[in-house]
Amino acid sequence: MSKQLDNIKFAYWVPNVSGGLVISKLEQRTSWDIDYNRKLAQVAEDSGFDYALSQIRFTAGYGAEYQHESVAFSHALLAATNKLKVIAAVLPGPWNPALLAKQISTIDHLSNGRVAVNVVSGWFRGEFHAIGEHWLEHDERYRRSEEFIRAIKGIWTEDNFSFRGDFYRFNNYTLQPKPLQKPHPEIFQGGSSRAARDMAARVSDWYFTNGNTVEGIKAQIDDIRAKAAAEGRTVKIGVNAFVIARDTEEEAKAVLQEIIDKADPEAVNAFGSEVKNAGKASPEGEGNWAKSSFEDLVQYNDGFKTNLIGTPQQIAERIVALKAVGVDLVLTGYLHFIEEVEYFGKNVLPLVRELEAKQTAAAA
Repeated sequence: MSKQLDNIKFAYWVPNVSGGLVISKLEQRTSWDIDYNRKLAQVAEDSGFDYALSQIRFTAGYGAEYQHESVAFSHALLAATNKLKVIAAVLPGPWNPALLAKQISTIDHLSNGRVAVNVVSGWFRGEFHAIGEHWLEHDERYRRSEEFIRAIKGIWTEDNFSFRGDFYRFNNYTLQPKPLQKPHPEIFQGGSSRAARDMAARVSDWYFTNGNTVEGIKAQIDDIRAKAAAEGRTVKIGVNAFVIARDTEEEAKAVLQEIIDKADPEAVNAFGSEVKNAGKASPEGEGNWAKSSFEDLVQYNDGFKTNLIGTPQQIAERIVALKAVGVDLVLTGYLHFIEEVEYFGKNVLPLVRELEAKQTAAAA
């Protein structure tokens, strides 16, 4: 295996919703419009990023007044780039597996095999009610998502596909053309609950976890990988992180403090109430955000907890520590996306590669 294949990968959150990645009134030089996002995708590609993840939101709330639809937006970013893979977030319920499978297969051909999907089981009850979608209890949402993934995999890889589930049924369905990527486009999912991790072990290619300490992430990874091994599978791991890379640690910490100081308390608390209910709804009460503080919730997916906040050297060392416990990809968010993605590519990523090379040499 070549050294390159072992390198940790990097992704960024696509700001296709307004308000950026923090619930703060601090000025952000980030825009949700397509021109900004095309430029960002090109900068990220040139800076060494492997993936971009578009967000799926149907309704306003928590600072996200406007939202572009994820699959169409992902296709636009793919058309503006040459190497970057774009992961389109989708929700079972609004999407039927047949529609999603056909959409993604077409985009896979149009982008020469660079599209992936992130299957989001859903945490925002108000959004489901607003668009007339039935709201399922926590573990039922993951059971539906598992059927959804089994269905799209079957459609992408089999002819005359038939399926009998509690949520979806197919009768001798053959999709043509099938995707370029073999066996199929990569399938991502997130979640921290027992149901989410077990689902990842059984059907997903990638598992996204919220930000956490190295120890907390290791415990999740060890659990998922053991479950996946019992199924004869392997699952790759991505972790969320909000990056504040500055020339000095003091400067980086000051930016973090300013984000928190200028947080929108009403929006943060409303978001916190909704997502904590979702997290605690899991039978074990350990879903995403179940133990998040006010400060954690200022960043949607606990990105501050991962602590990629400091100098390029500090951040590079922490990334390599994440890799050491089994992280395959870091999903990054920023305050000012274009300039900070470029800074990360110039100042952090080369240090990560140097540290990886030293580790490889030491292990040889």
